[in-house]
Parts: sequence; C-alpha cells; structure tokens
Amino acid sequence: MSDDAPLVTTLSDIRERIDTLDTQILDLLSQRAQCAEQVGEVKRAAGEKDINFYRPEREAQILRRMVSLNKGVLQDEQITRIYRSIISSCLGLEQRLSIAYLGPEGTYTHSATQKHFGEGVDLLPLASFPHIFREVEAGTVDYGVVPIENSTEGVVSHTLDLFVHSPLKICGEIYLPIHHHLMCQSSTLTYPEVTTIYAHQQALGQCRQWLDTNLPNVERVALSSNAEGARLVQNEAHSVAIAGQAAAELYQLHTLQRNIEDNTNNTTRFLVIGHQEIPPSGDDKTTLLISAKNRSGALYHLLQPLSYYGLDMTRIESRPSQNTNWEYLFFMDISGHVEDKKVSAALNELEAEAELFRVLGAYPKAIL
Repeated sequence: MSDDAPLVTTLSDIRERIDTLDTQILDLLSQRAQCAEQVGEVKRAAGEKDINFYRPEREAQILRRMVSLNKGVLQDEQITRIYRSIISSCLGLEQRLSIAYLGPEGTYTHSATQKHFGEGVDLLPLASFPHIFREVEAGTVDYGVVPIENSTEGVVSHTLDLFVHSPLKICGEIYLPIHHHLMCQSSTLTYPEVTTIYAHQQALGQCRQWLDTNLPNVERVALSSNAEGARLVQNEAHSVAIAGQAAAELYQLHTLQRNIEDNTNNTTRFLVIGHQEIPPSGDDKTTLLISAKNRSGALYHLLQPLSYYGLDMTRIESRPSQNTNWEYLFFMDISGHVEDKKVSAALNELEAEAELFRVLGAYPKAIL
C-alpha cells in the first residue's frame, strides 16, 4: 500500500471514537458540576444576607466566550443552546430557582423562559402580567419573564405601565423568533369549515394579512394567550388556534398551516424581572423611566446628554402619565451599563433635566 492511499475508517471505528469522546465529555461535565457546587458552598460560607446565585452577567460572558471560540460545524445558536443547558443544570446544584411566566404551558413566554433559563429551574405559569409582577415583588418566585415588544406589533404597553409603580428591576432580556402556526383537532378540517379563530390579540395582528386572504370572514376571538386558544380547540371541531409548535405538541393538535405570520423576521423581546442590580458584562443595555419638565423643548433637553456623550439610544416609547392630562412618561433603552463612565456622566446630566428619573435596569444584551 502506498503512503498516499486513503485511510479507511469504518462505521465501527467512528462509533468507537464517539463513545470515547462521550466518556470524556461526561467526565468534564461532572468536574464542572462539582465546581458549581463549590461555588454555592463559597457563597453560603461568605454569610451574605441575600445571595445572588443567578448571575446574568457571568452567564453572558461564558456564552459569548464559547461562541467566539466556536470553530466547528455546530452553529453559534446550537453552541449557545447547549451551554445554556449546562449552565442551568449546574445552577440548579447551587440553588434551584423559581421563574414565573405568562401561562398556560405552551405560550411564547413559556418558550422564551425555557430558552433563557433552561431545564434546571422550576417554572410557574400565571394568568396575567400583574400577577407575575406581584409574585416576584412578594418573593414567592425568584424572577419573572414578561413580553415587552414585538417587531411587527410594537410595544406591549401593559408591561410598560406595570413598571411605573413597581420596585422591580430588569435583570435580562430574551429575543425569541416567533413563528405562528394554524392548528386544529382534526387533520381533515378544511378552510371553508372553520368557524372561529382563537389567539392572543398580538398574534391576530401579526397574522392579519394571511387571515384576511385565507380566512376573511371567520370570527377572530382574542384571548389572554395563544396557548389558551390551543387548549380550547381540543374540544371544538370547527375552531382553529394560532400558536407555536410547543402548544401544538402539548395539546396534541394537527398543524393546518405553518408560518402564517406576515413578517418572516417576526421576533418578540422579553424581559427578565427581579430584585437584583446586575454588574456590567461588557456588552450591556440600560433601560430608563423618565418624564420631562414642563417647558419648551423638554424632550430635546432630555436627549441632549446622550448625543453629547455619543451614546446609542436603541428605543424610546411614550406612555400617558395617568396623573395629569397630556403629560407623558418616556421609556428609553440605551447601549451601555450605568457603571460605564460615559453612561454615568450622561445619566447624571439627564437626571438634572428630568422631572422623574429612574433606572429600571442595566443588564446584558440578549444573546441570540
């Protein structure tokens, strides 16, 4: 045989190599888990009153590092998903967290919560946004997850309004691609037989063009969640629901049509809410609640410090103050962390110009 002859690798050889690698991976995972347990022991030994086992900035740094090191065939999103699962399982060894989300099971908020926190936490589905805020404020659960805006339908105003009177902080953000499917109980149902469409109001809006074209005269019923619609159509032969794949699997429904959202890049942003202030991670976002003084050019004066210090404002939303007619509160996102030198200087000047000024949270930017 010449030196140039190809190396023959049998299927048996490849499987043996996989078994060897799996053994090595398992050993390394066990070592990592032991380190996590030691972290928990060190934190408890420090005797701090309120120990923060969940460290979003540390998790973000780990995920960014692993993505930057990824030179293999797995996509960055797959690497992120794998490491989120590892981090979640190890965190559960330090302290098992409880997370509230907008239920029931199968909602997009449920999917976003699972994406961010993994399987090593206890999940509590709740019926409304105020209920989530109340349970986190009371300490019944450690954190909550709520939607804040959709790329198609815009801001979830109810969530913004709840921050006005809540002491809670924003601890993180999650971006979830939204794919809406039309589902029903029977695989034989056809469009002309459909009498009712169930979905959350946001989902109905995100699929408006498709519904107008394909089911123009069918009654559309807005519910508290898409998953609730999926639950209802289990027992209604001529009704359909708009929901995600998780709901279809959970309620064992037939998918009549996939991806009916009008915008193929449809994405919803969610916030993680809790009590702790998050240290810088190196790539952060800060959310502010402000109101302008009653004077000419008030909004200009509020924005001027951001421009002066070269800060990027990524979002601004206005909401009625609910105290005086025609007065507004502004919710603003800026790139950077409150502890960054330029951000701190700009916010000091902005606070001097504002009637009301609150930092709702500084937290790592979402890792997709």
